[in-house]
Amino acid sequence: MVEAIEIKNLKKEYKNFKLNIEELKVREGFITGFIGPNGSGKTTTIKAIMNMIKYDEGEILVLGENISDNHKVKESIGFVGDVCGFLEESKLRNIKTSVSKFYTNWDENLYNRLINKFNINETLVYGKLSKGQKKQFELAMALSIKPKIIMMDEPTASLDPIVRSEFLELLQEEMEKENLTIFYSTHVTSDLEKCADYIVFIYKGKVILYGEKDEILEKHSIIKGKKELLDNETRKYLISIKANGFGFEGLTSNKKEAFEIFGNEVIYEKPTLEDIMLYYTRRN
Repeated sequence: MVEAIEIKNLKKEYKNFKLNIEELKVREGFITGFIGPNGSGKTTTIKAIMNMIKYDEGEILVLGENISDNHKVKESIGFVGDVCGFLEESKLRNIKTSVSKFYTNWDENLYNRLINKFNINETLVYGKLSKGQKKQFELAMALSIKPKIIMMDEPTASLDPIVRSEFLELLQEEMEKENLTIFYSTHVTSDLEKCADYIVFIYKGKVILYGEKDEILEKHSIIKGKKELLDNETRKYLISIKANGFGFEGLTSNKKEAFEIFGNEVIYEKPTLEDIMLYYTRRN
């Protein structure tokens, strides 16, 4: 089976940072959430996949092809980021005209439908749009090129919850129609809990957790109990621990195993993706 994106032994070194991804597969037709604290390597990874930076070692295949050798593969990727490259003083109509020329599958009907849905006036200047309207326009542009993959780098970071929710709903609607693959980098993990199928957690340049979102959430558990239950042996079953004068709470990656150790002497709570990210980060 051809993966949407496949990374092997990717290395990129900067002065104070090293990206080192041994293996990463992004499943075709699913939403993969890419999470990690700022500075973990999310944007560097996306730039490498999109052939925007040269990496030191490794191989990246997009739809089974090396993107640097295949122009058609580049046409198969749409992008929505925190900051986009559109000129602030350009009219939306002019941006659309100049960009659409480069895409053989450009869908004018879809573009018009989305612009009308968002109630965006094409005669406006891009820089005059609100943050929400900018993202809506960028998403309309990205979808209208009829991509097979949409790369998203913190697309909803500056949006209010209502606009964010509308953005995600539209994305999921179009994804189901077109069998899109979405690679979604964000620190707003609550968005991914609503829509992601898979999760990749990167920290300090390395992938430290990967799998189906529901499975990750099911396997992990926050454990709360009395301090006396902690010793060198029980600590081994916890990824990291927060302790105070009253007791402790910690995260386990194996709820079943933890129950065999702690039994009913502790409270078990289902974590959020943000909880999981915080505990793994604290461990390091």
